Amino acid sequence: MVRIDPSSKLKGKFDNPGDLKAILSAQRTDFDRHPYPSWSSRKGKIEKLRHAIFAQEDAFIKAISDDFGHRAAEETMIAEFLVLKGGFSHALKHTPKWMKTRKASTALPYWPAKNRIVPQPLGVVGIISPWNYPLQLAIMPLIGALGAGNRAMLKPSEYTPKFSALLKDVIANNFSDEEIYVATGGVDVASAFSELPFDHLVFTGSTNVGRKVAQAAAKNLTPVTLELGGKSPVIVDKSAKLDLVIPRLVNAKLLNAGQTCVAPDYVLMPQNDINAFSAAILKQAEKMYPTFAGNEDFTSIIADSHYARLQDLLEDAENKGAKIAVAGNDDKQQLAKERRVPLTVVTDTTPEMKIMQEEIFGPLLPIVASETLEDSLAYVQSKERPLALYWFGEESEKKDKVLKTSHSGGVCINEAAWHVVQDDLPFGGVGPSGMGAYHGEHGFESFSHMKGVFHQSRFSQGKTLHPPYTNKTHKMMALMKKIL
Repeated sequence: MVRIDPSSKLKGKFDNPGDLKAILSAQRTDFDRHPYPSWSSRKGKIEKLRHAIFAQEDAFIKAISDDFGHRAAEETMIAEFLVLKGGFSHALKHTPKWMKTRKASTALPYWPAKNRIVPQPLGVVGIISPWNYPLQLAIMPLIGALGAGNRAMLKPSEYTPKFSALLKDVIANNFSDEEIYVATGGVDVASAFSELPFDHLVFTGSTNVGRKVAQAAAKNLTPVTLELGGKSPVIVDKSAKLDLVIPRLVNAKLLNAGQTCVAPDYVLMPQNDINAFSAAILKQAEKMYPTFAGNEDFTSIIADSHYARLQDLLEDAENKGAKIAVAGNDDKQQLAKERRVPLTVVTDTTPEMKIMQEEIFGPLLPIVASETLEDSLAYVQSKERPLALYWFGEESEKKDKVLKTSHSGGVCINEAAWHVVQDDLPFGGVGPSGMGAYHGEHGFESFSHMKGVFHQSRFSQGKTLHPPYTNKTHKMMALMKKIL
């Protein structure tokens, strides 16, 4: 095992799986020296991180695009940098308030004692981030971890090696290894990382891998925040205004070429409306992207294996009787060369099709016949609980029914995906789509121990309940029963 002095800065030398423990040990030692950083210390780190990231905006845009094969620069600016700008600003404005000791009420029988809640840093937070939004999903939880007063170790995805190398350099040039460390490498490094005894572990990725991460963390009783995914449904009510639904739905589905954990996965609507709706969303996609091959605004699928998986979903659906309609008229060979997949609508689906069983994570959109809201809700509730649910309509009673009877990590009404960028909303899943939440104050609390403290008064009558028990004890108990 490599041993390091906590004051040293050994950059880039601990990416072997067996040596990650040395970094964790150094971070924990440093944390123990400063277990409750002041706001000025936390603010300095958050501001330094913000400057470091935004100073390399162009380099990050290029690295991410190179890793994807091509990714629209505007998508990186919108979905990575604008989101982070809001996250940084929100944290810098509100964290001093979140840090304060909070009053808690004291039940009448225990007066004049007082209760308080003290937010306390946990120690070292581990962050395993995915490839689809590599910068945002690494840095957003890091903002929360730093605001809560912690040290942090990051493991970005092996699917984005250029981005990961750049992030490692940016962090190493601005922070000591004992403050923030970026571990790069493949599955072996990720596996070793997940087995470290962190004080909290954040994982964003697939449900299948999330299960493995949770099992690894459980060996150390490490609490986890799991941001997973699932098949996020869209329910289009008859009262919906389609001139609003169609562009919003298509934009959410095609952002990052559908490689988004909260992307609309399938649509539920009455059978008689499906053909017209399908034609309209294909037309909208062609309006947004006159071509898909060679289009600077459209993003490629991340890897050959992911591209092949999407083609397999389509082939399986078509072989089992589904109808396939594709936006545009691009050359198929050129699309394959660039790993581009146009918006593809799939109708006449059946439950045994893979496309209706697996999270799609690409620009394929099944439309499923569902005649009533009750039918749609029954369908959604019969499946694993998704990360997001989207309802389009104008009738308040139906909206309320959706909110009260469906289960999902988050919801958008007459929109899709934008709930994720609201700093005052918790971002997280439920059941198979995840556990725990972060963003804003919810992230601060996830990465803190909200320690309950009972302050006893010198005038306490608690001694009345001490042995030896007397008639006075029983009178006190009787009084407490009446007022509790």
